[in-house]
Amino acid sequence: MAVPSSPDVDVPRVLVVDDDHEVAKSIEASLRRNYQVYVVYSGISALKEARRHSPDIIVLDVVMPGFDGLETCRELRIDPALADIPILFLTALGRPEDRVAGLRAGADDYLTKPFNLEELQLRIKAILRRVQRKPSAPTKALIEVNDLSLDRHSYTVTTPYKESVLTPVEFELLYHLMTHPDEVFTSDRLLKEVWDYPSETGSPDLVRMHIKNLRKKVEKDPSKPCYILTIPRRGYTIASSE
Repeated sequence: MAVPSSPDVDVPRVLVVDDDHEVAKSIEASLRRNYQVYVVYSGISALKEARRHSPDIIVLDVVMPGFDGLETCRELRIDPALADIPILFLTALGRPEDRVAGLRAGADDYLTKPFNLEELQLRIKAILRRVQRKPSAPTKALIEVNDLSLDRHSYTVTTPYKESVLTPVEFELLYHLMTHPDEVFTSDRLLKEVWDYPSETGSPDLVRMHIKNLRKKVEKDPSKPCYILTIPRRGYTIASSE
């Protein structure tokens, strides 16, 4: 059952999903001063609660019996009414391939258990600030760099090889790179400018994994990228010319 912490509809709504009742209650207690918090303990309940309350962000455990966090995330991403809600994964699975699987399912970010409640609050605050800020983009629908085309309305990226739909955070990352062609971005700078995270918050692994996912969606051969380039010891860029 959901546990609302505040009836104020103007307060950002956070849906917390974790089958560990003690962890869920700890998160709820840490957030309730600044957010309207709803708590559920299963993936199926999360989908029902998300449809009922349309939260501003979902904090989602990965390892749950039955309908786990990955399945829940995928279901949220294919529901047009819920697809844009940012999702922050909580996971006890710390291997790179586990984190990649979570981001590929559509998560915006992840924290590895055990986690610091203060860092969780900082991540939530930054994610909400990022999704609420006004776009400073040009009004045209398509952003194009060489034969890479990004549709701002449909979140679709098109190349001569394929067409793919991006998650919201994938879109923002690719959009940032494409609107700054030839500029090289370190992981730390991308965490600040795309994720809006304060210094020393967030992990460079988060950027690397989203870059890896993006390359799967835009590159003919992700192991030999021709669009999203890595500049050794410097960062990532999209070149304005071949």
